[in-house]
Amino acid sequence: MEKPDIPDRKNPSRRSFLAASAATAAATAVVAPVLAQATVAGAAATGAAAPAARRGLDPDLRKLINEIDPGRIQAIITKLASFGTRHTASSQTDPNRGIGVAVSYVTGLMQDIAATSGGRMTVQQQTFTQPVATNIPVPTSITNVIATLQGTASPQRFYVVTGHLDSRCTDILDFTSDAPGADDDASGVAVMLELARIFATRQFPGTLVFAAVDGEEEGLYGSTYMAEQMSAAGNDVQGMFSNDIVGASQAFDGTKPDPHTLRLFLEGIPTNVTPGEISLMQAVGGENDGLSRQLGRFAEEAAPFELTGMNIRVIWRRDRYLRGSDHVSFQGQGYPAARFTEPRENFDHEHQNTQVVNGVQLGDLIQYVDFNYVANVTRVNAAALWALASSPSTPQNAQIHVSPPVNFSGTNLTPLTWDANPESNLIGYEVVVRQTTDPDWTQAIPVGNVTSVTLNIAKDNVQFGVRAVDQNLNRSPVAFPQTVTT
Repeated sequence: MEKPDIPDRKNPSRRSFLAASAATAAATAVVAPVLAQATVAGAAATGAAAPAARRGLDPDLRKLINEIDPGRIQAIITKLASFGTRHTASSQTDPNRGIGVAVSYVTGLMQDIAATSGGRMTVQQQTFTQPVATNIPVPTSITNVIATLQGTASPQRFYVVTGHLDSRCTDILDFTSDAPGADDDASGVAVMLELARIFATRQFPGTLVFAAVDGEEEGLYGSTYMAEQMSAAGNDVQGMFSNDIVGASQAFDGTKPDPHTLRLFLEGIPTNVTPGEISLMQAVGGENDGLSRQLGRFAEEAAPFELTGMNIRVIWRRDRYLRGSDHVSFQGQGYPAARFTEPRENFDHEHQNTQVVNGVQLGDLIQYVDFNYVANVTRVNAAALWALASSPSTPQNAQIHVSPPVNFSGTNLTPLTWDANPESNLIGYEVVVRQTTDPDWTQAIPVGNVTSVTLNIAKDNVQFGVRAVDQNLNRSPVAFPQTVTT
């Protein structure tokens, strides 16, 4: 039996932190060289407004959320499952069965969606040949289908959402048996396509990328190629969500259905961390403050239950036990990325041949998908993407400066610096603070439109972050400062 979550009553609630007045942030035009310790105590009362609560009242966001259509989601999942198998090595040319017809179907839907965008959305088939590799016995053509909705920000920043197009049965090399893949992962592709449809007619500062990736089951081959190509092009990906197995609100295994919970997996130690960075992390902490953890904290704020009908259950792991999905490919390139998935999987309905064994139905079949649940998953994604694409970009090159102790003396002052954001409508920045034992930021200190501040707070005791605030009081994801010695 799982232990219920118990609130930590020792610390200010996340709701009270987020519900504080924004007046101080707008008024702070000049910041003193040193902000005193007392500032922290009062920050919860005078600091940041609630991004989630504010966005929840945004009529444009509510309108977008209300456009999500469970019927369209059902039609997409049903059609994808009807192709028999979407195994990566299945037919590329059969008009009715295999990965080829699935690619054509998704491409057609994306092109129809792009036609509503006023030219802002483009669609491409990103095809490459995967050489012989693990679970790829012969060179195999793999195609990702990608729609890009251009943003207005300069320089360009990207936010990516994916579902994987391929499916599999029990034998990962079996490309002929039925593998309908209704939940894994036609559900994620349907989320991605519905997001593309509702965002296509709108415009945002951030560029949104919607992708159906292939080759996930064999080893994340499609998403790895996509992430590598974005990295090689110098794309500034500031957030990525993989939607994988997001179709079932119940496990069909006797446990109670949980139609209002969505798991969000967030890595701790970054996938692309270097030995030197691990050594520094061991010395100063930060294992709970990688890019992906900050993305997850932001998503929690942006997609509250009152807006989406869903509770996000954050899990501090890269993915489920010893498993992975397409977000790992983006983490490998140093991008913040996370995975959404349903509350409890039933492994009779994943990676299984469609058959009845000892009276038990196996297989990833359409009857195990809850289309209203998938619509709610789409709402969570939509709220998070809206907030990311509308807000300022994450501050870059945030640093905490440390003077090496001389004769065992040090300082309780904490100097922080960061690069100026490119946005023209910025009113300033906030330094966010939390106890090292708190899971999320609990205090915010407005510091003005500056790129450095020195706090009279001992860096030994708390964690710091920096976020940007614009004239509409949108707040960026938090940048966690890297330690530098001066």
